[in-house]
Amino acid sequence: MALPIFIENSKVPVWLSYLSPIEISAITLGPVVLSSGTMSENTRRHETIHWEQYKELLIVGFIFLYLLFWLRNLLSGLDGKGAYMNIPFEKEAYENHDDRGYLFHRKRYAWWSYR
Repeated sequence: MALPIFIENSKVPVWLSYLSPIEISAITLGPVVLSSGTMSENTRRHETIHWEQYKELLIVGFIFLYLLFWLRNLLSGLDGKGAYMNIPFEKEAYENHDDRGYLFHRKRYAWWSYR
């Protein structure tokens, strides 16, 4: 398993937070994880789960589905934060970022079961 590139103390998550319904402390953009501060192990694991999802969907597919799920959630009546929290990619990452062994036993396309 190849890890993403972690960059801490970046201003990018801070800037993106102005456009987002949530405060972004870290974000995975392809193989790069940008964090506004120092990342905890849980945050690193959460963002690495997203990197695995990106790879499964060849980057472009992840971005397309992420936005599609978010829009679907908004159209179903959820607010911005609720729409974000109900994206299958986020559900998988939040549910498993505490599990130190998750990335070693994670099945490919595990996010699919969180739809």
